[in-house]
Amino acid sequence: MDFTLLSLHLFSLFLLHQPLYAAAAAASTHKTTATTRFRSELISHPTPSTGLSPTTYFEVTKPIKLPRTKPCSYLLLHHDFAYTYGKPPVLSNYTPPSDCPSQNFSKIVLQWRATSKGRQFDRIFGVWLGGVELLRSCTAEPRATGIVWTVEKDVTRYYSLLMTNQTLAVYLGNLVDKTYTGVYHVNLSIHFYPYAEGNFNSRDPNWNNHDSLANSYRSGADLILPISRNLPLNDGLWFEIENSTDVGSKNFTIPQNAFRAVLEVYVSFHENDEFWYTNFPNEYIVANNLTGTPGNGPFREVVVSLDGIVVGAVWPFTVIYTGGINPLLWRPITGIGSFDLPSYDIEVTQFLGTMLDGKTHEFAFSVTNALNVWYIDANLHVWLDKKSVKTEGRLLTHASFPPVVYLVSKFTGLNGSFLTSANRSISSIGWVKSSHGKVTTNSTQALTYSNLMVIGNDGNLQIVNQFIGFNDSVFATVPSSSIHSIQSFKRFPLYLYSNSVDQGNETYSLVTNLTLGFNEEKKSSGYGLLVSSLKNLQNAQGTILVKGNLVVSGLGSTQQEYRYDGSKLCYFRNVSSSNYTILYDKVDNTCSKKSRPHVGFRLVQRWPYDEVCNTGSKKSRSHVGFRLVQRWPYDEVCNTGSKKSRPHVGFRLVQRWPFPARRAFI
Repeated sequence: MDFTLLSLHLFSLFLLHQPLYAAAAAASTHKTTATTRFRSELISHPTPSTGLSPTTYFEVTKPIKLPRTKPCSYLLLHHDFAYTYGKPPVLSNYTPPSDCPSQNFSKIVLQWRATSKGRQFDRIFGVWLGGVELLRSCTAEPRATGIVWTVEKDVTRYYSLLMTNQTLAVYLGNLVDKTYTGVYHVNLSIHFYPYAEGNFNSRDPNWNNHDSLANSYRSGADLILPISRNLPLNDGLWFEIENSTDVGSKNFTIPQNAFRAVLEVYVSFHENDEFWYTNFPNEYIVANNLTGTPGNGPFREVVVSLDGIVVGAVWPFTVIYTGGINPLLWRPITGIGSFDLPSYDIEVTQFLGTMLDGKTHEFAFSVTNALNVWYIDANLHVWLDKKSVKTEGRLLTHASFPPVVYLVSKFTGLNGSFLTSANRSISSIGWVKSSHGKVTTNSTQALTYSNLMVIGNDGNLQIVNQFIGFNDSVFATVPSSSIHSIQSFKRFPLYLYSNSVDQGNETYSLVTNLTLGFNEEKKSSGYGLLVSSLKNLQNAQGTILVKGNLVVSGLGSTQQEYRYDGSKLCYFRNVSSSNYTILYDKVDNTCSKKSRPHVGFRLVQRWPYDEVCNTGSKKSRSHVGFRLVQRWPYDEVCNTGSKKSRPHVGFRLVQRWPFPARRAFI
């Protein structure tokens, strides 16, 4: 089994015993298994820096909609992160703005700007204020000529926290030695944008006095509690989940006049589970005696419990960090979510009846099938009734059952296929009585998952085709009407092709093709109707040549199409790069319903009949592989089909045609 993909899974264990990597491996907190075959050795032969300016790295995302006012800007932290692994977070005293002409702000933006030069791994880092996490991110991997990148995040939802004195904490575990020389030079700033004169002010007590219950749902929380570890620490404030039985938990109490609560969960995965969606089933590992290979199969879920009762789950988006798969794929366009990892909201208002007793309660986090290591924490957003000292509530119904997971496996030796599918739902109804009246909240999560994994060529070839559907809805009603609703429909497709070819003389090449998507449709009502649609798709192709322990050459190309259509903002960007060079970049801010061309491979929805737009013949098309897709209970095909409900028939394996002329994108 020379130079197989399976041996690459074990490659990191070999590196850990090499003098060159010994110190670095100890500090590379999420680079200890399959990822080590993609370490920074890609730049072992650096380009001379004379006359070349730093490369700007970026994540494609929509711009933050800002008011036309001059911001009050402050530098929160300047620090050079050199040998910081295993050391306490960098701390700074934070005070809210006092010298800004206006103290009422429409938008607050956190800005991270960093530079680096040399050779270094990608590093996960977090920013906390008073223990509340504001940003989870990954560093870019530097080059000899230097790099620079900026992350801007809208943190207006933390308004109440930002108006109080707090301790700012930043943890970025880095290591610098004679081999890994990259120091991260960081400026962390915050920008407060006042309201334009004459505009409504969501923080004006005369406007947001909660007389209008819909307004209270539109505004930020009055109190944000950290569900994270307490300082002092020699690490980040996140909980570390190291296996499937490990639990991270935090005790808390809330004021007794709360009338709404939302838990915001941050999740990232590292080391043996950085590529959890590629992990083999245990039966395959045992049958082939693959000691040390990451296992437990490709299904993971983050389970959130309140006082021992499961109140929500997160089936996370598959963020690929800037050193993942093939680092050249992410230069300068980084992976979706890598610079600003998504957080996940779970409505827990229904459970306030059990939390309003003035006693201590506990949120806990675990990860199904987890391997070392997951970093998880949360922020509890709480809305308070300013007209009462005590509210009351009751949980009416709650239904949560463990996920139903199916595994169909067929393998002989090192070759085979594995189909893993899962689904679960969590729903609850409860009411809270406050000065606003008796409000009933109904929350539902519905999650679906499928992963088709194919192993071939005696372990040299691995294909992963995965789909996650993550739907949640919240409806808040009073006896007479609905006062708030929010519905979110997320789709996370992933396709990964990896093939290793022995080139002789202890050299092999690794070819990788990747498709990664983050798609969400969102609708909210209460203070007007807001509708948005996000379709974010990346396609990447790369090759690397490895001799001995070092990557001696490589190539990476990435194409990305980002389209956001909202009630107040539209943004489209189509960009492509190859080995640090931007090939084309098109940006459009107009709201257009016209279809724009999609690039590369994608997962598509197939219907009970296989007809293309009702306009063409069913001529034979060339077979270019397989993919797993999900049929939906309804939708429209092109613009000619009806919207009649069609039966749901689950998943099926279909042939993938080159660029089907079908309006059926997930």
